[in-house]
Amino acid sequence: MARIVFDLDGTLIDSARDIHALANRVLMAEGAAPITLDQTRQFVGNGAPTFVARMRAARNLPEDTHDRLLAAFLAGYSNAVDETEVFPGVEDALDALIAAGHRLAICTNKPLAPAQAVLTHTGLARFFETVIGGDSLAQVKPDPAPLIAGFAALGTGPQVYVGDSDVDAETAQRAEVPFLLYAHGYARVALDALPRAAVFDTFADLPALVDAILAQTAQPVSQ
Repeated sequence: MARIVFDLDGTLIDSARDIHALANRVLMAEGAAPITLDQTRQFVGNGAPTFVARMRAARNLPEDTHDRLLAAFLAGYSNAVDETEVFPGVEDALDALIAAGHRLAICTNKPLAPAQAVLTHTGLARFFETVIGGDSLAQVKPDPAPLIAGFAALGTGPQVYVGDSDVDAETAQRAEVPFLLYAHGYARVALDALPRAAVFDTFADLPALVDAILAQTAQPVSQ
């Protein structure tokens, strides 16, 4: 059976409203104007330090405020869960994958503590054997090291990565693993521009797509 690693924000959950509210609390404390929800979605994906840098640049805050803004953002991140929603069909798809014998993990650029907090809050923690966060290793996606670590934690077997963004597509490509692209996440570029094995609109399609990848990568039986 397969080892399947999932991205988190924009793939399994829509956390943008919570991140948006947190970001604007941090900005308000600086006397800066808020960012929009659309900007929030565009800034997510490369980890908290990059999110804060993008947020700061959008409001023309000087570079020497970065450390203070990041500390304030991280201080509130584990509690930013109340408005986060699981995408439709996710739990049924994860149940089906586990019932088929697959092993599941998370690889996210979200720091580990906030990732674990939101997984617990949404009830998704029970599905995953390990969580690799944005501060679990020295590297973050699109460096392939966190994804490789996620697969390694699941033992042996075919590999599939599921994500929603250009960051995820590049990570999978660099790790040389099949990539399944969720069409309703936080991608900053046109989906057609992203390398992937398949794109899916609904999680009801995910188990069959995993089966198709396994069929394509299966080694022929020796005669």
